[in-house]
Amino acid sequence: MQSDQDKPRVRLWRRAARQRGYFTAAQALEDGYSYQSQYFHVHRGNWIRVDRGVYRFREFTDLPAGEEDHLVRWALWSQGLAVVSHATALGVHDLGIANPTKIHLTVPPGFRRRNQAVALHTDELPVDQIEEREGFRVTRPVRAVAETAADGADQDVIDSAVTELLDRGVATKNQLLRAAQQAGPRAELAVERALRAEHA
Repeated sequence: MQSDQDKPRVRLWRRAARQRGYFTAAQALEDGYSYQSQYFHVHRGNWIRVDRGVYRFREFTDLPAGEEDHLVRWALWSQGLAVVSHATALGVHDLGIANPTKIHLTVPPGFRRRNQAVALHTDELPVDQIEEREGFRVTRPVRAVAETAADGADQDVIDSAVTELLDRGVATKNQLLRAAQQAGPRAELAVERALRAEHA
């Protein structure tokens, strides 16, 4: 006799609970839902289709939305390959005044998916520059500042992020400068300006 623990809904619910209610068609298939049964649950309104091959349990849509819920959706959209980065990562870390109009994601070379809501950056990120969050990954604060500066963000965005990062004692000036130098001349100049503004 099948125990409750072995039932597809229990397995998928546990998985989705770690992903703020989101899951992919492939994950549902792994947990015992055929494509036919997936169609049934979407048609009945049990699952909400949020993108091609990405769903969410209806119950989670009734809960107050978390500020980062949508980032889990994009992590699943990328099949787990994307890392939240640049100005979007600054927002995750609550650094400064960044308010990007698109979701910034860093993806490995060869990534093919596209969406108008997303700004994609191609890079192979070192593991030590990535943080794990609930349902998605994000670049660490120092990296986020440097890559945002390299991307040509307004100077006041960089200034505010650098100020908050230093005020919290999360990073040193040398760490910021090194990261900016690695990101390129534009990043180095913007971070140097932000550090000078700190002393002004």
